[in-house]
Amino acid sequence: MRRLLGALLALLLVGGLVSAAVVAYDAGRADDRPSSPLSAPSTTPEPGATRAPVPGLARFYRQRLSWTSCRKQFLCARLTVPLDYRHPGGATIRLALLKVPAADPAHRLGSLVVNPGGPGAPGTDYAAQAARVFLPPLVRSYDVVGFDPRGTGASDPVDCLSDAELDAYVSADPTPDTPAERAAYLGWEQRLGSGCVQRSGALAAHVSTAEAARDLDVLRAALGESTLTYFGASYGTKLGATYAELFPHQVGRMVLDGAVDLSIGSRRLSLQQARGFETALRAYVQNCVDETDSCFLGATVDEGVRRIQDFLARTDANPLPTGLGRPLTVGNAVYGIVAPLYNRDYWYILSAALKQGFAGDGSTLLQLSDLYTSRGTSGYTDNSTEANYAINCLDDPWSLPASKVPAVEPAFERASPTFGDDFAWGLTSCSGQQARSTEKPLTIHGAGAAPIVVIGTTRDPATPLSWARHLAAQLDSGVLVTRDGDGHTGYNAGNSCVDDAVHAYLVDGTVPRDGLAC
Repeated sequence: MRRLLGALLALLLVGGLVSAAVVAYDAGRADDRPSSPLSAPSTTPEPGATRAPVPGLARFYRQRLSWTSCRKQFLCARLTVPLDYRHPGGATIRLALLKVPAADPAHRLGSLVVNPGGPGAPGTDYAAQAARVFLPPLVRSYDVVGFDPRGTGASDPVDCLSDAELDAYVSADPTPDTPAERAAYLGWEQRLGSGCVQRSGALAAHVSTAEAARDLDVLRAALGESTLTYFGASYGTKLGATYAELFPHQVGRMVLDGAVDLSIGSRRLSLQQARGFETALRAYVQNCVDETDSCFLGATVDEGVRRIQDFLARTDANPLPTGLGRPLTVGNAVYGIVAPLYNRDYWYILSAALKQGFAGDGSTLLQLSDLYTSRGTSGYTDNSTEANYAINCLDDPWSLPASKVPAVEPAFERASPTFGDDFAWGLTSCSGQQARSTEKPLTIHGAGAAPIVVIGTTRDPATPLSWARHLAAQLDSGVLVTRDGDGHTGYNAGNSCVDDAVHAYLVDGTVPRDGLAC
């Protein structure tokens, strides 16, 4: 599977019916532009908030945001940052911001900057869902501020492929078995890499996580905050940890949920993620066996998993018809199965999709795949698939030669009999990468930072618990909180122990006990 850590699908899988979710998501992005010139009340900057780390950045750190109403109920603004921080007097780019003002202005604590992951997911959409994603103690106390990181969403975006090309890329066979299939698979990797440079120009080389972290500090200053209060999920934990390394003394209260291990390379990350998705799939089947009188998948977990594997093999040979005007390929089917595994609340959607697929109709699985890749009814609603590639491969351009994939497949198949081959071939993802980062690799410690709470979940499919343990250990001030449960990330997942710990820290400043097990 290509390097898709995934964002929080709570943004997408809402409203019960998948078809309703697709329509709601398409409509939600139609009103991003400010709809009124009415400005929000200005915030007086805290002392020292706008001090730039180097003189050449002063104009960026001192900028004032002009908030205007947007999407009928929110506030939007644009933040200007350098394209290349080595040359702050050169070209600039603009980042989209969205703010949900604190519900209790009299007791407002400041700004909570949030990032949902991806990489590539729009943070403005995440903030717009604040009432669903965050619980009342946070929504009352903070202005929830989301930003689309450089190269993503409504910020100046990277562009790599046309919508038709993206359809072909996403639906391609993720486990090429023949020379022709391998040539097609690798050909798309080359076209994606060259397309990013050809269609995005200089921006393609300046969408790294380190540069996004520098943008985050400019945003902190523009918000008038002397320190950054931050909640990052999934890839957002990598962004937050990178910020802590670059700006440790500007770290305020920070929570990193669904952590990424920044000490290991792409190969080990992919292997462990493959194992995580297999564990989640087995937990899903176990739930079906335990909670229904007659599970449609079979009487045992092994039987149920084999039935899903057989379905994928049949779809590989014969794509299924759908009501969407496009067939369900095995590539789409894998994404369609993976998407609901991110959240236990959506397992029932996966069951409905698989039942329909077993009956020969791939419509719901294709809708789930579309949600995972931000494919709407009339095209792609954002550039998250392209941005995911551009950011991941700029951060770590390593790629396994295709000739070496067979040598690693056995280890991946042992880790994940269902998805292992997909992840093994995903190691070739950056083979076509042409852009090169100007940032130096970082070793993450965050020396001097305030306590950073790191949350991990025992059966998280996308970010295994071991990653949270390792990130908490890497950070000098890391504090580990674990949730025993299913799904991606631990906050607002029905565990009051985790939720209370997050609220006590972000609202009251009470640091949870390191190693708290919930």
